[in-house]
Amino acid sequence: QVQLVESGGGLVQAGGSLRVSCAASRSISSIYAMGWYRQVPGKQRVAVAIITSDGEPYYADSVKGRFTISGDNAKSTVYLQMNSLKPEDTAVYYCNAVLLDRGVRYNNWGQGTQVTVSS
Repeated sequence: QVQLVESGGGLVQAGGSLRVSCAASRSISSIYAMGWYRQVPGKQRVAVAIITSDGEPYYADSVKGRFTISGDNAKSTVYLQMNSLKPEDTAVYYCNAVLLDRGVRYNNWGQGTQVTVSS
């Protein structure tokens, strides 16, 4: 349906910033919703930030005021700007895209990018 490639993960100290990117193989304007999820060993994958095609964002309470999700239609890319990072933000971050076709949802995932926040 759509290929997603994440990049920009790495190691950062607590209080620092990082921006991860998700490049899509098709125009993001044709995607119903895109989002960033994260997962740590032994835990469920959880939503961090989601943005719909009309630009309306959703943020998990744990990241409100610190993270910003945005999209660049010209580059077919969605970004997650992460500021004031905390050690508990350490996780593999996955890009997600949901396509709709006559009411049927098609879920797509990137390969993930590691974000590590040191104290």
